[in-house]
Amino acid sequence: MDLADRPVVTAPEWDQARQELLVREKEATRANDALAAARRRMPMVKLEKDYVVEGVEGPTRLVDVFESRRQLIAYKFMWSDAEQPCEGCSMFVDQFGHAAHLNARDVTRAVISSGPLAETLPYRARMGWSVPWYSSVGSDLYDDLGLGGGFALNVFLRDGDDVYRTYMIDGRGTEKLGSVWSFLDITPFGRQEAWEDSPAGTPQSDPYVWWRRHDEYETASAGAAAL
Repeated sequence: MDLADRPVVTAPEWDQARQELLVREKEATRANDALAAARRRMPMVKLEKDYVVEGVEGPTRLVDVFESRRQLIAYKFMWSDAEQPCEGCSMFVDQFGHAAHLNARDVTRAVISSGPLAETLPYRARMGWSVPWYSSVGSDLYDDLGLGGGFALNVFLRDGDDVYRTYMIDGRGTEKLGSVWSFLDITPFGRQEAWEDSPAGTPQSDPYVWWRRHDEYETASAGAAAL
């Protein structure tokens, strides 16, 4: 490795350079907060069809993919060859953390692949993924959403049996996603913390207080219900 273009400095000089960069990093963080606030104010479009996808237990209405939660993040895993599944989609799904943290904020995350279950479920097992998995084969869902053959991530909001599309991201936009917070930032309710700039009526709580170890959310919910 050629280090000629990487200057070596003293510890105080390095700390000064870090402080200077930190200013720019904080500016970027505030800019991302503003983008998330604008995203939560995007208009929605109602899905006019009662879409059905194929799940491990058979045909499943899109509204049931929510698993009774109000928000759904659904990733389209593009599929063309069972012998060579998409490396990029695979890398992205590998970023998925434990679902309990999203579930605690009324969010379900699922994969709705463009490939048939007979091909994609064995691949999910090979990869060791536990994310809920469906197939769009035989459904008009992705055609109606204008997604074509590529990958994409859609966010939906449910009101009873009515489903609304609130956001979509594809291309390099998905590269910034992976942490719990980054996924919450693309949902209509956001992180649901009081510091966020969100539309009136958005559920919110104090920051940090809702955080749990991933095996403790159910216990905390049961305790709250007993009070």
